[in-house]
Amino acid sequence: MAVQLDAVIVGRGLAGAVLTETLRQRGLQVRVYDVKRPGNASMAAAGVVNPVVLRRDVPSWRARELLPLAERFYRGWSERTGWHGWHELPLVKLFPTPKEADQWTRAMQSEAGQALLALLPEPELEQAGILHPNGHGTVPRCAWLNVPAMLEAQRTALLAEGALVERVLQREELRFTAQGVEVDGVQARWLVRCEGPFATVPGMIPVKGETVVVHIPGVRLSRMVHRGVFLLPLGGEHYRVGATFAWDDVFSGPSQEARQWLLERLATFVQYPFIVEEQQAGVRPTARDRRPLMGVVGPGEAVMNGLGSRGVLLAPWCAAHLADHLFNATLLDAEVAWDRPGLAEVS
Repeated sequence: MAVQLDAVIVGRGLAGAVLTETLRQRGLQVRVYDVKRPGNASMAAAGVVNPVVLRRDVPSWRARELLPLAERFYRGWSERTGWHGWHELPLVKLFPTPKEADQWTRAMQSEAGQALLALLPEPELEQAGILHPNGHGTVPRCAWLNVPAMLEAQRTALLAEGALVERVLQREELRFTAQGVEVDGVQARWLVRCEGPFATVPGMIPVKGETVVVHIPGVRLSRMVHRGVFLLPLGGEHYRVGATFAWDDVFSGPSQEARQWLLERLATFVQYPFIVEEQQAGVRPTARDRRPLMGVVGPGEAVMNGLGSRGVLLAPWCAAHLADHLFNATLLDAEVAWDRPGLAEVS
């Protein structure tokens, strides 16, 4: 049987969706198999793009390389298709104590800090009654990706073209050949698994995250605010608050404990009453060393997984890098190889 597709992609969360778009933009033929399941992280994802580890005020892994790639990728995708889900929003970190304020000032003295961190006037904080007695710092180059909106826009396009099959693809349906993989009577060069927390990949651990959506009457912000949790403006007086991290019983759905934890932290810096409108839970696929998990796992078969809480920032680079590896025979970066040494032992 002649090769008819370049790739069959299993899973269309953030990783699968971005890989699908990347391959299609390169003129490659793709078919996607996906069905949404309880616990799917992308449908509950906050979509925050932040290049800084706020606990230590240092750049996240390869942030200065990944950030411009992510900006170009999502902005370009949004402009081509008209789904308008990419929003550039600065992030303001509120300092809990003078120690954190000093840490920020010292972090700004490094080359990376100068590129990513700033001390700027933020008059909106005063207008919105946001408490910040110890000051604040700004990460100007942050953004919000409306992940559910992106996924729905892509779903509509793929269904119209017959490129999306909404069902679970079983292992026994696959037949691997010298040319790649055969499924549903079609031959493809590669099968790429992007199944997120529903996959079994060495070194990956599922992490449950929960957020709430609140209405804060009288408060309007055009930037994200962070103090222990983030406050993400969704439009008008509505905000998403997150996120929690839990490693046990990850598919149990929204919990009262997480809701209380989030609201208690929100109350430390928002002085106006707020109304909870919604609570969501999702399971993030996270590698033990907080790096992506990618590469060829067998003849005609590859994986892209483990993007974790910074998936929106990581996904465009990962997709382009994996595409180069599979279709242009470039070497896979050792830092993201799914079988990198010692991964299973990392705590």
